[in-house]
This record gives sequence, C-alpha cells and structure tokens, in this order.
Amino acid sequence: MRLTEFWARMDHHLGTAYARTWAETQVVQELDGRTVVEALGDGEAAKVVWRAVWAHLNLPPSER
Repeated sequence: MRLTEFWARMDHHLGTAYARTWAETQVVQELDGRTVVEALGDGEAAKVVWRAVWAHLNLPPSER
C-alpha cells in the first residue's frame, strides 16, 4: 500500500479535517503504543499501519 492510499483511507474514515490530527495524537496499542505518525516515521509499512488503524477503529472487514 502506498502512503497516498493510506492517507486517502484515513481521510475517508475520519474526515480530511481530522485524519492528520488523529494520526498525530491517538496512541494505537496495535502499533506498540505509538501514534500513526510515529509508526510511519519509524519505517513501518503503510499496510501494517493501516491494519492497526483498522483494528483500532473496529472497521468492517470489507475495509481491511
């Protein structure tokens, strides 16, 4: 998954005005207690980060 697709999914589910703020501030246990921005900055693959966000937000299987 490319970062552009990742951010498009984030925008879709959280809204364009909120997605970046959420990604910078929300600690996600599935990312070892990091935020989305921290995990991506540490080199985690966008696909891995999306799966963690998907699980954290309890999104439907079709959105995985």
